[in-house]
Amino acid sequence: MSPTRRAFLQAGAAAALAPYLDGVAAAAGGARPNVVLVIIDTLRADYVGAYGGRAFTPNIDSLAARGVRYTRFHPEAMATVPARRSILTGRRVWPFRHWHRYPTLRNTPGWQPIDDPATTFTSALRRAGYWTGYVTDNPFLGFSPYYQPLRDSFDNFWRIGGILGRTAPLSKVTPAQLHHWLVPELRLPSVIERQRRYLAAGGYAHDESRSWTARVFTRAADALHHAAAHQPFALVADTFQPHEPWTPPRRYADLYPTKGHRGPEPSTALYLRTADWLSRRRAGPVLERMRDLYAAEVTMTDHWLGVFLERLRWLGLEGNTVIALVSDHGILLGEHGWTGKIAAMLHPPLMHVPFILVNPGSRRPGATSERLAQTHDVGPTLLSLAGVEPPHGMDGLDLRGERRRKLAYGGYANWHYARTDEIAYVGSNRGRGRRLYDLERDPRENNNLAHRHPKRIDALYGTVVRRAGGRLPIYR
Repeated sequence: MSPTRRAFLQAGAAAALAPYLDGVAAAAGGARPNVVLVIIDTLRADYVGAYGGRAFTPNIDSLAARGVRYTRFHPEAMATVPARRSILTGRRVWPFRHWHRYPTLRNTPGWQPIDDPATTFTSALRRAGYWTGYVTDNPFLGFSPYYQPLRDSFDNFWRIGGILGRTAPLSKVTPAQLHHWLVPELRLPSVIERQRRYLAAGGYAHDESRSWTARVFTRAADALHHAAAHQPFALVADTFQPHEPWTPPRRYADLYPTKGHRGPEPSTALYLRTADWLSRRRAGPVLERMRDLYAAEVTMTDHWLGVFLERLRWLGLEGNTVIALVSDHGILLGEHGWTGKIAAMLHPPLMHVPFILVNPGSRRPGATSERLAQTHDVGPTLLSLAGVEPPHGMDGLDLRGERRRKLAYGGYANWHYARTDEIAYVGSNRGRGRRLYDLERDPRENNNLAHRHPKRIDALYGTVVRRAGGRLPIYR
């Protein structure tokens, strides 16, 4: 990163922290470590600097420099709500057996409540004497009535309006604003209406402190003052950004000046084949600008994470706090011919996400791990570091232990995947559309070899079905 860009990011974090520095005293640490879990929505590993990505993420990179960076980490269940169920419970939640529609959650398999919040890793920590808190703008965990029992399982749960909030009437969003943030191909009635509500709820393009990631990490930073007085503590900071739409302030967008870009912005994506909504002439420039807007939002999210981490440091908590950072899924930005989150496209842009674990007692800072790891491993690993027994039935792995998986598998809606050290497999729950890739020769998974290896792909499908407990469910 250039000195100018580094100074830009560091100066912003220092300015945001300045009001809190006077009179801060180091909190007394306990024998048991505190636990902080950061969940960042829709964060692709290949946009994180520590993973060789294209976005500037100095604060995430600083965590990687102090901890272990897992390079083969995949969601066990997708998308937003299923992934958080997996993270919080430490259990496999895919396949989504016996799922049915819940009115305030999306009509997608796996979008359902946590059956028993007492089984979460945070509840286990609370029973062990930890103070527990959760800060989020996630519109489902924070506001769905089905998640009230989970919210009640914490000592404190702070929910921030996010895209369900409203800082201005819908009528205040002008046609000029809508046209600025939507290229002509996106000016569909449903997209315009969603964008109008999004802008009325936030409108942070000229004031990033109004962004939801700023609100989440600022609230989480404030919560640290209370947590410091109730050690040991476990705090989850869960931000919905950089989920689309992407409307970054200019100071972030200017870090990614798309060559030749003029005019309206592609601030969101249709969940379609690229060719179904972008012409061949327009696809290249629109997708390139979309990727840069996404990178800008990633950098903004990283900046406000830095504000939170600075408060942790200035409160004297860093030396006795385990920190984990994870995402629920990525997003396709034109790869494999699609945009959005497409259940059939279980490839790295969608399901290779960062997981970084910082253990202040570790003797190997800046290490990397190539072991196959998944979202339901987060809870067991954090409980192990806290010296707390996992609840009965928690089937994720302690990533610091000796046990290693040879097969990572999971799914999204009516599709599933499996991965080993050598191959990647994707298929529908009906047993159709199966694809096979040689990861050594084809790490981007562009060359489907299924027709060459029918017996091997049949064996993989059979293995997934057996491990999943029988025939995979299919939902309309």
